[in-house]
Amino acid sequence: MIGRRRVMGYGIAGTLGAIGVGVGVGSGLVARSVARSVRPDTGRVDASPSRVSEPAPAPPFDTAPARGVLERLLAGHADQIELLAVRAADDVERYRIRTSVLAAVTVEGTSIAALLAGVGWYLKYVADVTVSLPGDSLGRLPAVLPTPRAPIAGAAAVKHRFALNDTENGYAGAYRSWAEWERTLDVLALHGFTEVLIPAGQDEVYRRVFAEFGYRPDELDAWIPAASYQPWWLLGNLQGFDAPEDPAVRQAGVTVVQQAADRLRELGLTPVLPGYLGEVPPGFARRNAGARVLGQGIWNGYQRPDWLDPRDPHFARIAESFYRHQADLYGRGTAYKMDLLHEGGNSGGVPMGDAAVAVMTALQTARPGATWVMLGWDGNPRRDVLDALRNCAPAVCARSEVLIIDGCSDRFAAFDREADWDGTAYAFGTIPNFGGRSLLGANAATWSDRYSKALAANGTALSGIAWLPEASSHDPAAFELFAELAWRPDPFDLSDWFAHYAARRYGTVDAAATQAWQTFAQTAYSLPPGTYSQAQDSLFTAWPDLSATSAVAGGPEMRYDATSFQSAVGMLLQADPALRTIDAYRYDIVDFTRQALANHARVLLPKIKAAYTGHDLPGFHTLTGRWLNAMTLLDTLLATDERFLLGTWLRSGGHDARALITTWGGRTPAASLHDYGGRELSGLIADVYVPRWHRHFAALEPVVAGTAKTWAQTDWFAMDDAWARSGKAYPVTAVGDPFAVANDVMAFLAAF
Repeated sequence: MIGRRRVMGYGIAGTLGAIGVGVGVGSGLVARSVARSVRPDTGRVDASPSRVSEPAPAPPFDTAPARGVLERLLAGHADQIELLAVRAADDVERYRIRTSVLAAVTVEGTSIAALLAGVGWYLKYVADVTVSLPGDSLGRLPAVLPTPRAPIAGAAAVKHRFALNDTENGYAGAYRSWAEWERTLDVLALHGFTEVLIPAGQDEVYRRVFAEFGYRPDELDAWIPAASYQPWWLLGNLQGFDAPEDPAVRQAGVTVVQQAADRLRELGLTPVLPGYLGEVPPGFARRNAGARVLGQGIWNGYQRPDWLDPRDPHFARIAESFYRHQADLYGRGTAYKMDLLHEGGNSGGVPMGDAAVAVMTALQTARPGATWVMLGWDGNPRRDVLDALRNCAPAVCARSEVLIIDGCSDRFAAFDREADWDGTAYAFGTIPNFGGRSLLGANAATWSDRYSKALAANGTALSGIAWLPEASSHDPAAFELFAELAWRPDPFDLSDWFAHYAARRYGTVDAAATQAWQTFAQTAYSLPPGTYSQAQDSLFTAWPDLSATSAVAGGPEMRYDATSFQSAVGMLLQADPALRTIDAYRYDIVDFTRQALANHARVLLPKIKAAYTGHDLPGFHTLTGRWLNAMTLLDTLLATDERFLLGTWLRSGGHDARALITTWGGRTPAASLHDYGGRELSGLIADVYVPRWHRHFAALEPVVAGTAKTWAQTDWFAMDDAWARSGKAYPVTAVGDPFAVANDVMAFLAAF
């Protein structure tokens, strides 16, 4: 199993010494990447024909891919950063930042990941800017980059820095372009992540595999869902939702995944691909005599795919085909993500430990030494699975590894993963956002406290961190903080971190912004563990119900002081107007003002209910009018930034992209999953959420007025489904001034 490492000498200031053996310009053990105008070191001492220079040793790795990230993200300043590849003295990834002879700053690293993490640290803690998901403050960089006052050294406390969730390709957008993926991967690399889950594009693998087993294209079309729903198909939760996609759209998706996998390998990072667990199309047992196929029942109203017993001889044949075709499309991998019977299913009496050994055997046959990555979630992984993999035949287990990426490290009051998993290597992880919902906040104090304690424990199996939002590009503050855990093994002062976050986020010290973020830290980012790892969602996005406390079933109620949060948003708006040219500030103004309005809905709705039950018709008119005005104002606010536009979300997606954020598919699934992926987007509010609430309030009015005893029920699914099938196009270009609208929102809130 994967061991953990405890290294000392971390920090963001101070001279920490050499990174590894032979560090230094001209040592022959470094590979340099600097501006193109700088002549490379050839190893020649002088130009005398009587002196013959000896060839320099081969560099430990090529810095050109890291240089490419800088040129994409820091276009006008990349040539001022010198990158040096150095040989590692141990198995710990390290970086050092220092002044440079050839450029403004030199960053040395023992891997591309360490190099880029060092550049990211330099940007935040020397240049005082950030590049995040989403938003950046690069517009505040001076023409000449600043130099560090003293060398800064950093070392990775853990080997594994894992990013993205199985469902990310659905909730973040299954139709993202390569440009969007490229930026996401570049920013993840700049924050030191080493493994990225890429589950998209596997439909083409399955098409090729089961064509070998006699399935026609139309039969596979009926089994494989549309792109937005494929994450849940791969998890074994559903099959066959929505019409087959245009082959050209499918091929475009394959091309993007190929580019993503190639880019990650180019950067020395690991694309984590799905492995084969035994899913088969309908009728497999009829076509293959003797095959032991188990029906898996229903998941939230969807039929699960059939599961082939991994001990069945047919399993090894399919797995061989799967890994072969997957490699043809996306290259050979070293880590594969799989969960046996995710969120339920039917084992049919199959011993799950034996099944796991069979799955691992097929994986190791195809990819010797590969790591099986499992999600820590909802009883998964089972102890019998882990015990079997720990004790199975050396021919399989001696060369294999298991890594659990824990989705619940900060979720529950009790936390003991050593006992839960008996020494299996795991990554401390969080799912701070479910469904890509519009919300802000995190159990941040729990991250710092639990992670450092787990890392310091004797014999710990903690080997990584895992950033697992169900949709990326939400809540950049949470992203920044969590990513730093990998380079901070000791507890740190969250108040201090957030006190300085505003300066890094916006590229300058501003008293109002600093004060605002101190309050945000004390409210939205000080959520305690217990039941949830995420903040509350927006009631504007709920199916109308005067008693609603969450838009989704089982979601949290208000988790922090909304009044203090609202005051902080007002303070953020008072920052120097010069910040308004900074992308990160523009984004945050829209997002935090949006959140303040969403929080206001939780104040309004109980008052509307009281007016309804009290038959207060004037009060009911006033309060429901305010509710609808708030939603209209919210739609106007979100229209000012393209990242909050429905048109941006839809991209080239069809009904599947619309259904995922409203009905979640058919009528039966909608009963439990409607609005699970809902979010506050301009266009979605105006055309889906406002009509819902307007109709509901109109239906309630006769009861309030006393002219009716009951109100007419509305079929919300039918309403949402009609919109999802409408095919209406939406703008992809922002309109309006976010700061003017945000000030209007704050005036609206203050007037209540």
